[in-house]
Amino acid sequence: MTDPSPAGRLLGREPLVVAAGADLLAEALTAQAVPVTRVDWRPPLPGSAEDLARVLADPRREEANRIAVSRVLAATAQLVDVRPAREVLGLGPGQFLHAGPPVDWERASGPMRGALVGAMLFEGLAATPEEAEQRLARGAVELDSCHHHGAVGPMAGVVSPSMWMCELRDEVHGTRAWCSLNEGLGKVLRYGAFGPEVVERLRWMATVLGPLLGAAVRAHGPVDVRAIIAQMLQMGDEGHNRNRAGTLMLLRELLAELIESDAPAADIAEAVRFISGNDHFFLNLVMPACKLALDAGRGVPGSTLVVAMARNGTDFGIQVSGTGDRWFTGPAQVPEGMYLGSYGPGDANPDIGDSAITETAGIGGFAMAAAPAIVRFVGGQVQDALDATRRMYDITLAENPAYQVPVLDFRGTPTGIDVTRVVRTGVLPQINTGIAGRVAGTGQVGAGLVTPPAACFTAALGALARDAPPLAR
Repeated sequence: MTDPSPAGRLLGREPLVVAAGADLLAEALTAQAVPVTRVDWRPPLPGSAEDLARVLADPRREEANRIAVSRVLAATAQLVDVRPAREVLGLGPGQFLHAGPPVDWERASGPMRGALVGAMLFEGLAATPEEAEQRLARGAVELDSCHHHGAVGPMAGVVSPSMWMCELRDEVHGTRAWCSLNEGLGKVLRYGAFGPEVVERLRWMATVLGPLLGAAVRAHGPVDVRAIIAQMLQMGDEGHNRNRAGTLMLLRELLAELIESDAPAADIAEAVRFISGNDHFFLNLVMPACKLALDAGRGVPGSTLVVAMARNGTDFGIQVSGTGDRWFTGPAQVPEGMYLGSYGPGDANPDIGDSAITETAGIGGFAMAAAPAIVRFVGGQVQDALDATRRMYDITLAENPAYQVPVLDFRGTPTGIDVTRVVRTGVLPQINTGIAGRVAGTGQVGAGLVTPPAACFTAALGALARDAPPLAR
């Protein structure tokens, strides 16, 4: 006789098991040949339930995100000039920009301090590093975030008036963005080094490289940076820690104009050698291209789209479309990765730089599957690169049809980080990054992977909740 009770009905047939969370139960049942359906479920970030409910119920959210993301995907990026920061950003003597959310000298990290010292020496505002430090400690210069001026800066991201900037234009939205020229790797200003060789290189870039590139770009006409990014993703670059193909494609675009210029042949040859020998040169065009795209998505009330992720070596900050220019910050984390020579984790500074704008726009760590060779540079296995990209689809609003991943059947890269999806899943954005030495003057000590602190996203969610209409009772 069949037991009609609920327990009898349950025990009288084969069980259907769905496992969520930890794998212990699923693995034990699988070992006993019991079919198990695994669900990739995670609890929301702690303390976020009420704010999450309010934001998810905001009637503006869905349409606001559609508008914001459509603007991001429609943005273009053309290199139109290379000019000094004093011209394009209006910086005067003693005015410096830096990466990440606002920070002052007292809270600045070692590499940020080192880069500021180097900029003082480069600009002739101090004769020695000691004098530069003293003047900086007395507040002799004005500091502001690159993002507040339509610019982005890699690592310390320090920009001074005499540095030359790549100028990119978005034809669709009529906006511009800027980034300094890339110095190469090792002991360079952006990693906090300020020795004589660093300052000498910066002076050559200001007197030879910058003017040469500016003349070449004007003679060539606009260079479609977004098209190069799309191609480099097909060629093994991910746009943050690997830019080899992009750099060579840029050089191919401008080489004829460089050769045909009136500059001395020795200067042209030196510039070509410098660019072709610096795989990361194109990164400083990828970054403002991504800045243009994300800026197009700003200022949409109710939108939960992240439009900036940036670090100053002390704080990690994000900005969100629906909350204006407010920063939501948490402590920057030390990356995990590979170290150069005898350096190790004890030598590393917490995460630093505006280059996470690449991940914010859906490339870099979000496109690791397009560049499996990157794992040799940041540590890990090829499968880790594929898994990282797949995870990012869980926290984004769209896929970018212009930026495709061949190994994922040419699927568009995951684009448009959604604050609510990060909080709901607990999945944090994956960022590829260089690692700067924590002591000023050290330079680069490695490269690796890092994620933002969860506090950035819960703080942003709280602001969105306060701005949302009240929940119906």
